[in-house]
Formats: sequence, structure tokens, C-alpha cells
Amino acid sequence: MLNKTILGPVTISALGGSVRGNERERCLEFLGVPYARAERFAYASPVDSIDGTLDAAKPGYACPQNRGWHEHLEHPTRLFYKKEYREGSEFRYSEDCLNLNIFTPKNASDCPVILFFHGGGFDSGINSEDPFDGEGLASRGIVTVFANYRVGPLGYLTHEEIQKQFGRDGNFGLDDQLTAVRWVKAHIGDFGGDPENLTLLGQSAGAISIQYLCLNPENAGLFRRAAMMSGGGMFPKFALPRRAEDTHAYWLEYLEAAGCRTLEELRRAPLDALFDAMETMKLRRKDGIYHTMPVIDGALIPAPIDKMIRSPLPLDYLIGYTNNDMYAPVMAFIGNRYAKANGAYVYYFDLNAPGDDNRAFHSCDLRYVFESLGGSWRPYAARDYEAASQLADYLANFARCGDPNGPGLALWKKAGKHAARALHFAPKKTAMGHVNYGKLALNMLTKGDPKA
Repeated sequence: MLNKTILGPVTISALGGSVRGNERERCLEFLGVPYARAERFAYASPVDSIDGTLDAAKPGYACPQNRGWHEHLEHPTRLFYKKEYREGSEFRYSEDCLNLNIFTPKNASDCPVILFFHGGGFDSGINSEDPFDGEGLASRGIVTVFANYRVGPLGYLTHEEIQKQFGRDGNFGLDDQLTAVRWVKAHIGDFGGDPENLTLLGQSAGAISIQYLCLNPENAGLFRRAAMMSGGGMFPKFALPRRAEDTHAYWLEYLEAAGCRTLEELRRAPLDALFDAMETMKLRRKDGIYHTMPVIDGALIPAPIDKMIRSPLPLDYLIGYTNNDMYAPVMAFIGNRYAKANGAYVYYFDLNAPGDDNRAFHSCDLRYVFESLGGSWRPYAARDYEAASQLADYLANFARCGDPNGPGLALWKKAGKHAARALHFAPKKTAMGHVNYGKLALNMLTKGDPKA
């Protein structure tokens, strides 16, 4: 776990009351701040005020997820990522999980804001996992926010009764994210942030979620910039969201597996029943991953993604991927194609993580961008710490003005119209270069691809 020094408690006025958090060496932190409440299989209502003093000295509850009930550590991928990001951590699970961890510069005032959405394939992930520390960015003058949102069946179940009740169906997790964006827009000023200078940052499923938010014209004006790590532009045909109604049959079978006849019975069922039913479905079917994910609901995703992606919001974009990313050649090709069309900055992370032969694995750049290398078991060296400082500097600059460049940094050019041009974080230096798709394909075919 990442070691951090707590100097003592600190209290600020916020949300009509007071919020008590922690003072650290280079920032203030306010953990588990509620941004919304939601009943099971219902859409969230924002928390716009608090009474008295909110204790925000430790992380809030995480969304209940399968690994809290059936972690399957015999699976090498799950064991790999537990060792990377969760070993030694303790998480508390509750459906009252819509909360934020907020890191601010000391004496913050009108600072740029980054709101981060974690990955996890839409069925797992927690905003307080070991890499997610905002002190590095806060020390650069950025208010940094990490959001919890609903995942798995609690986040993406669909049912005709949901459509009848709310006029839309599914996408509770994606709606949570949009609610978090709106909450930050409304209240981050209390924490020293500038609500008019908001950047969304996400990795993997978090990045794909941001892509969805960027494609809906209804979200114009909510945020200025989008930075997507291992997920920008990633819309191969097998991953395109389906129509909500086309997923109903799967979830009706799931209700049966949970021993429920109606949606109302499932709303009252214990969490054990929900996650035991997911285990049953995994044994019966191999398509669960295509159902615990966003759907075309006519609201948050109003139309097929392959059509919406032709007209994204006019924002500042930054996209990144690694040399041994999930489906690395596809990730690189589609990310670069989106970058060329939208004038994005692209980075290619080609710095192999030390300690094993998994190269620059999917999500390895999280510890670099948040400068949390010190919490890892890996024997990171001077070049790793240099690259982490550079990546954090670039992101902080991007959040300020949409241009990642700054003093002491290698020049980062936008993606070229006719070439796969990217900022290359290489073993010896950081500089502009061109992406080698052949090398990425070879990485997939050889040892060292944990496939999160």
C-alpha cells in the first residue's frame, strides 16, 4: 500500500456544512464525500448539502462487486491485479457507495479540476485502490477527484419494468458518472476548484465511459477536456453497446438464477443472492461481459455508438495506451484514428514494468500518472520515477489549458493526420515517435499479457 504521512485533521466549509478531512505534506484530502444516493436499480439523486460536519478522513464504501463474494484468485489475471493494486488493502462494501475522494492543493482557489473514473470492465473497481492517490497532481495545483460508481448487475441490469418506471433502462453506473460530473460542476468550488475548468480522466472501462459521455450532445458545456487511458476510440464491433431491450432475456435468466420472479423481488434480495446468481450465469453462459456494460438506452446513449462517434463534442482530447495493452494493436489503431480525427494528443507507454515479464501491461501507467510507484512491490528505478514525474506534469498542464507542453518537457505534438504519431515513453527517454503496430501485435502473441 502507498505510504502517506497524515499531519493532522483539517476542516473546511462546504455543502452548507463542514467537511473534516486530512492534511498531508503536499495536499488536503477529503475521502468518501457523498455525491448521490440511489435505491437498488433506480437512478441516483444528488447530495447537494450536508448537515453539521461530515467526517471525510477515510475512504467511503465501495460498490458491492463479484470479487467481494467470489474473487476467484485461482485465475491468474485476478491474482495478478490483486497483487498489483489491492494487496493489503481493506474495502468496505455497501450499496450506499456513490462517493468521491477529493485531493486539493493547500489554500486552493479556482484550481483546474480532474475527475477520474476507474476501470474494471464495468463489473469491478474502487476509487480507493492503491494507485489512486491525488497528492502528486494536487502538488501541481490540480484538484483531483476519484469517483465510485455502480458496477456489475447493480450498475447495468436492464428490465422492462425499469423502462416503464423511469422512461429509460439500465446504465445506472454510467448515470452515476454523469451525476458525479454534475456534482463536481456544482460543488467543487467549495473545495477550491474551478467548475469551469473540468477535465475527465479515465482508464479502461473508465475511459470508455468518458468516450460515451463525449459523444452525447446533451453533455455539451459540462466539461472542457477528456483524457482516456487504454480506452479512447475503442469501439470494435464486439464491444459496441447493444439496445437495452436486446439484453432483457439475459437478465430474466439472471432473475431466475437469483430465485426471484420479479424485479421487485430482486430489489429486496440479499446481496449474496445477486452475486451467487452471477456465478451461476458464468457457468451457464459465456456472454456475461457483454451484458454488464452500458446499453443504448435512448438517453445517456441515445443512438448506436458507431454513428455517434462521427460527431463527438468539440473538446481537448488526450489518449494513451501501453505496449502490452489489452488487444494492443486494436487499442493503438482505433485510438490513433480517433486522435487524428479530433486533434488529440497521444502517448505510447513503452516503459516495461520491472519485476516480471509482463512488459507495460494494461493499466501499468496508472501508478505513473498518479506518482504512486512507491506503493508497489515492483523495483522501480530512476527512469520510472522520471517518467512518472513527466506524465504527471503533462497531465497537469493539459488540465490547465488543453496543452500538455511546458518547461523542461519534451515537445508533445498532436496526432498527425496521416501518421500514427505519439509521445513515446521509452526505456531511455521521452520523445515524439511513431507507433510500431507490428511490435504491439508481437507482444500479444508472446508471453506477458495479463488481460485484465
